[in-house]
Amino acid sequence: MNLPNLNSFNFPPVVKTLILWIGGALLIAAAYRAYEWKGVALVVTGLVFWLMLHFTRLMQALKRAANRPVGYIDSAVMLSVRLKVGWSLLHLVALTKSLGVLQSEKDAQLEVFRWTDNGNSYVDCTFVGGKLASWQLVRPEQV
Repeated sequence: MNLPNLNSFNFPPVVKTLILWIGGALLIAAAYRAYEWKGVALVVTGLVFWLMLHFTRLMQALKRAANRPVGYIDSAVMLSVRLKVGWSLLHLVALTKSLGVLQSEKDAQLEVFRWTDNGNSYVDCTFVGGKLASWQLVRPEQV
């Protein structure tokens, strides 16, 4: 049975957070009803483990990005082929192993980040609400 991914729905981030908190509380309540405090301990342990997995993923992505120049990728063309609408900035940082160079004003809702390769080709990625909305590959003219 395939459960729907929460990211496949177009909920605002606040609603997604609320759904996760309510879902966690319902899990804890159901565990208490079924197994009393043993069930609560099991569910809370599972939830903490899930949070630690996400935190570890975040730290690993940032650790890899810290070892590379900001905004550098091996191939802008290959990056533009692999991109998908709806990806988070963290997903892109993990993919490129580099932080993008911010092209838009700080704290603007349309965030534009740029990744450049050795041939001066670059990909501009536009994020709306923390999710990838569009991207553009720009290649220099060949002489």
